[in-house]
Amino acid sequence: TYTTDTKSREENKKTIESLYRLSVDIKKIRRLKEWVLLQDVAYVKEIAGILQEMGADETAVANILERCPEAILHTPAEINSQRALWQLVCQNEKQLIKLIEQFPESFFTTEHHENQKANILFLQELGLKNNIITRFLTSAPSIFYNPVEKNKNVIETLQRNYLSLGGSDANMKIWILKLLSQNPFILLNTSTAIQDNLEFLQQNDFTDHEVLQLLSKLKGFIFQLTSTTMQKSMLFSKNVFKCSDEELKQLVLKCPALLYYSVPVLEERLEGLLKEGISVAQIRETPMVLELTTQIVQYRIKKLSALGYDIKGGTLESLNGTKKDFEVNYGKIQSKKERPIFNPVAPIHVED
Repeated sequence: TYTTDTKSREENKKTIESLYRLSVDIKKIRRLKEWVLLQDVAYVKEIAGILQEMGADETAVANILERCPEAILHTPAEINSQRALWQLVCQNEKQLIKLIEQFPESFFTTEHHENQKANILFLQELGLKNNIITRFLTSAPSIFYNPVEKNKNVIETLQRNYLSLGGSDANMKIWILKLLSQNPFILLNTSTAIQDNLEFLQQNDFTDHEVLQLLSKLKGFIFQLTSTTMQKSMLFSKNVFKCSDEELKQLVLKCPALLYYSVPVLEERLEGLLKEGISVAQIRETPMVLELTTQIVQYRIKKLSALGYDIKGGTLESLNGTKKDFEVNYGKIQSKKERPIFNPVAPIHVED
């Protein structure tokens, strides 16, 4: 822990000079993390040396230290240990330095070194490819800070439930790895929370097969919810669509977003659609449209309207899907509109 009491302290001149020699923008550090410059001990030359050894040029070193100045407060021994750790999953030092340039904060978090190492080895044993583990290290570093026993516990809970819901032994490994790849933050949940959420779905008459279907469709995000929020979202949808429990269940299976999004989010999106002249009946027919933000819906309706496509009178299917899906649909509607109508009895002009 470093002191952040800036009033009574002065900047460390030696640190400033060393950073200046490396062409680091000191004003930027003063603006963002001035406390780093006030520490009595810093390892500027040493950390820069390690980064250069790994293949970082002068510009890269300056960029890394500007974005993550606290790197200079770690000892060379700590950084070399971290370097060895990340090399367990990086192909070479060229890839490693590229990752450090992009995600310096993740690399320079050295406090949980032993946990990080144990978790990397555990994920490798589990069968996750190294390129996926490096993605986790950079985008979800906090999952490595837990003691490995906790992460093992969560995986065991998922495996046990997968089998009890009717999943096969043969597919279990693929299912777990896919779930983890889609949402590594599953590991931040407790085994109890996972169990509670699965029981909630079963109590709401989802069959084992349907629960498995929802887990895969929601990419494990269901574990970041609570039974209370899911209950509220389902009740909201039931009231809006005026449907029976069985009809609601079918709507949720069709569009898991009805379970995942909170009531305020669903309310805002529903209002946005109604303002555009879309009816509740149309939304009920194509509930997946609630997965889109109001801004995206407005943009897509505007584009389709420019082609003369009336969204109020037809299906909402053309609004649906990812950006790529929409562009494909839009292209089809556009080419249909531009295509000349062929008249079979019109005379054909053939030049002599």
